[in-house]
Amino acid sequence: MSPTDTDHQLMALLDRVATGDEIALKALYDLASSKLYGVAMRVLGKAEWAEDALQDSFLYIWRAAADYRASLSPPMAWMGLIVRSRALDLRRRQQAERIPQTQELDEVLADQLASDDPGPQHTHLAGQQAQALHHCLRQLEHKQREVVTLAYLQDLSHSELAEQLRLPLGTVKSWIRRGLDKLRGCMAPFA
Repeated sequence: MSPTDTDHQLMALLDRVATGDEIALKALYDLASSKLYGVAMRVLGKAEWAEDALQDSFLYIWRAAADYRASLSPPMAWMGLIVRSRALDLRRRQQAERIPQTQELDEVLADQLASDDPGPQHTHLAGQQAQALHHCLRQLEHKQREVVTLAYLQDLSHSELAEQLRLPLGTVKSWIRRGLDKLRGCMAPFA
């Protein structure tokens, strides 16, 4: 799959962000934030939380832009995984705040003292997992990769995918099932 003009623009902006260019970060935000906000909204369901996740994601992108490798992942997929991960982390934190008061003090303290900033080991592991995922996605046939990517990055249902791609629903379901089976097998060593 060849990069689009938007991909080239996003890659150039990420390269500039990696050098500490704040203007490039603003341009990157302007270009990508609406789609990434949609990812956060699908995970969180609340505008306020989605905005927090998006802001946290762009802070992470600011710090990790130098780690981005265009050869491993399209820029929107890389940023989408970051936003999805941050949104899931935020959702877990929000749910943790509703823990019954009868829970053990040690568990409550551990949740409150946990750092929100990823450490070097977490960042390295996330990078390895992203590389592995990109490698495994390349193992899929083009149509399987397209359907799986659309299903998870755009959070489309099977019927929405079938309609968008103008394919029979059964075909879409089969491609997703087979694609996920292949991904599970390929990603098993990295889980």
